[in-house]
Amino acid sequence: MVRGAEREQAILAATVELLGEIGYAAMTMDAVAARARASKATIYRRWPGKPALVRAAMDAHDAAYVARIPDTGTVRGDLIAALVALTAQVDDHYVTMMTGLMHAMRVDTELGDALRAHVADEDLGPFRTIVERAVARGELPEGTPTELAHQVSEGQIMRRMFLGEPLDRAFLTDLVDELLLPILTRTFVTKEDR
Repeated sequence: MVRGAEREQAILAATVELLGEIGYAAMTMDAVAARARASKATIYRRWPGKPALVRAAMDAHDAAYVARIPDTGTVRGDLIAALVALTAQVDDHYVTMMTGLMHAMRVDTELGDALRAHVADEDLGPFRTIVERAVARGELPEGTPTELAHQVSEGQIMRRMFLGEPLDRAFLTDLVDELLLPILTRTFVTKEDR
């Protein structure tokens, strides 16, 4: 059983590595099998094709990131720590992976569906974990929604990436203080209230 889990992790890690090195279009199941030292039959028994494998690899990558989010004792500290850890991953490999996937999902419907499901999964982002901790500490009320904070942070980080601007601590602190904390702590007028 452990060997199977280790083999699966090796395959998923190889997929992320190859996506960052050569992009989605050039990545083949043969290349993943060679990098992971696994057979293609092993890969196809678990994942029916490249889109499903990529979704699983991205899910595992993000779940590992969420599991490592430090508990700093405050919602602000947790948000900053999570974003610092997230942006520390943004290097040439990460940009190659993301830009390749964004292009590929426009022409590959199955990949597009898989990646949209990945992005929409709130459990794969840091905000649910951070909010649950903050609720337990009494910093935020029960039922605090996370989706808007997640969307705003992703949008701001992607914008900076595309503009070639630094994803430094000053930017991340402003993002937390000026946007994310207000989103998580204020009551906004809803459509029903208008």
